[in-house]
Amino acid sequence: MSVDLRRLLFGRPIPTDAALHQRLPKLLALPVFASDAMSSSCYATEEILIVLGRYLLPVVGAMAFGYSIPIALGIVGLLVIVTISYRQTVMAYPGGGGAYIVARDNLGEAPAQIAGAALLTDYVLTVAVSIAAGVAAITSAFPALFPHRVALCVVAIALMTLVNLRGVRESGWFAATPAYTYVAIMLLMLGMGAYHLLCSGLPVITEHPAPVASSSTPLSTFAFAFIIMHAFANGCAAITGTEAISNGVTAFRPPEARNAATTMAWMSGLLTTFFLGLTVLAHVYRITPLEHETVISQVGRIVYAGGPLYYVLQAATAGILILAANTAFADFPRLANLHATDGFLPRQLTQLGDRLVFHNGIVVLGGMAALLCVVFHGTVDRLIPLYAIGVFLSFTLSQSGMVRRWFRLREPRWQVKALVNGLGALCCAVVMLVFATTKFLDGAWIVVLMVPAMVFVFFRIHRHYQGVARALSLNGVGVPPALSRHRTVVLVSGVHRGILPALAYARATSRDPEAVYVEMQPGQAEPVRKQWTKWGQGLRLTVLESPVRQLKQPIIEYISRLLREEKLDLLTVVIPEFVVCHPIHSILHNQTGWRLKLALLYQRRVVVVNVPYHLGGAAEEWPPAAAPEDDGSVAEPPEEP
Repeated sequence: MSVDLRRLLFGRPIPTDAALHQRLPKLLALPVFASDAMSSSCYATEEILIVLGRYLLPVVGAMAFGYSIPIALGIVGLLVIVTISYRQTVMAYPGGGGAYIVARDNLGEAPAQIAGAALLTDYVLTVAVSIAAGVAAITSAFPALFPHRVALCVVAIALMTLVNLRGVRESGWFAATPAYTYVAIMLLMLGMGAYHLLCSGLPVITEHPAPVASSSTPLSTFAFAFIIMHAFANGCAAITGTEAISNGVTAFRPPEARNAATTMAWMSGLLTTFFLGLTVLAHVYRITPLEHETVISQVGRIVYAGGPLYYVLQAATAGILILAANTAFADFPRLANLHATDGFLPRQLTQLGDRLVFHNGIVVLGGMAALLCVVFHGTVDRLIPLYAIGVFLSFTLSQSGMVRRWFRLREPRWQVKALVNGLGALCCAVVMLVFATTKFLDGAWIVVLMVPAMVFVFFRIHRHYQGVARALSLNGVGVPPALSRHRTVVLVSGVHRGILPALAYARATSRDPEAVYVEMQPGQAEPVRKQWTKWGQGLRLTVLESPVRQLKQPIIEYISRLLREEKLDLLTVVIPEFVVCHPIHSILHNQTGWRLKLALLYQRRVVVVNVPYHLGGAAEEWPPAAAPEDDGSVAEPPEEP
């Protein structure tokens, strides 16, 4: 990619000393880190109603949806507990107090990796669910786009990936307008709905009346409790994303911890208002979940009477849902960097790009989320069962770690703090078990198996890095002996200008260099031998026959024989390589030199040197001295240096 195109897409590089100026004020941090939590109010109510409508509606009729309000109140109570618990975490870990760090410092390495695996899984699902829900808002307003929802999901994820590659501050400005538009239009809708309720009386939706009970078989107490727990677990999607601020404390302006805690309080208040208000309006309007239209769309269509404000609501809903992925894009690369720094993920995830973002983590997140949207056809209801187990598992481990911290450090008022975090850990553990039980057959089993598998891979990666560190350690290593037996071999594919720099290099670095040519067809080596006396620069030429027309195998066997028979300490293999004028031209060549280098890379006591010859303008610079006169013969084009 050219420099100009990179600058157009990603912007100019940001120097390291400007990192502090890239920090976010609270008003920009709210849309970046709270979009996930606020956006969950768009579909959490719908997820409750889907369960009640599917299992209770045929038995008890329209009164089934009446249970949505007490379920929502229970979820709001849990949200308050989790918010208070995470505010304590933020203040205790001003350098970033996500579940991974808290569990690592207080519970040990294995719980930390479990928490990290759960969070990484959750962030990928956050992007997939948020984008799919945003696209659902668009297709609710414009049903003709419904068949293209998967393509719309992929395009939206690509756009979010590009925006986040430009940097955290730019993603904050990008997110601010849709986020605050959503806040304004939701507050207006809830306010108008409350006004109708208190002053004008509510119109009742008639397009989709709730069906009457069709079954006279009473539900057992166990079945009823299971359905309520199932709906409660579905609705707990509203709480997902509340941990994001604790993971991104370092992205706030100083004082980081105080600003992060304040932003978390704003987020919790807005989420409670939107979720509880939408649930109440859906109940009094007797909204029934529909496949082709979301609950928030149905409520907005009634409140705004299908006018322009309804389309503003749908646009803002789509915007906040798509931007909810921004929370994951802000936190996933940071968490992956922590894992990689500790040696549990590939080191490439620690690389800070020229825009001061972990660009490899952003690209990995975007690719995995797009794959999920394709596999699950961009359907929110099919993705939700995978979603919340990882969230509540990380919540449980984080709050349990905080309890251990208070008992260990015994700071002022530690008993109260431990009680708050302990209550949070208990509630989150119960919700996690309920969710895993009620949603297991709906797809939650995938996450139940995926998290242990990821932890296993993490520890295998860690073991590899530990082995590399031991192998590279200088402990117990003496002064290496000088090389006494060394040879140089030049691999040539013919006689042409491209091999001349390699031959000169071999002569300059070795006393007895040798050229090797592989004869792929009978008689193919004869023209090479004839020209070698004139252009070989005094190197002896060895011809290897290859009856089955293989190139790599004869070379590897010959090198192995040299190492064994001559007992060499080191063998240098020089590979001539011509470089084309434009990178795109390289696809027209078979890259034999690169493949030979890769094949020889794992040979012990072998050093591979590529000597480039640049075609075009550089070609006239070689040879630097007068060359022998041409005999009039025409050299065959090189098969591939």
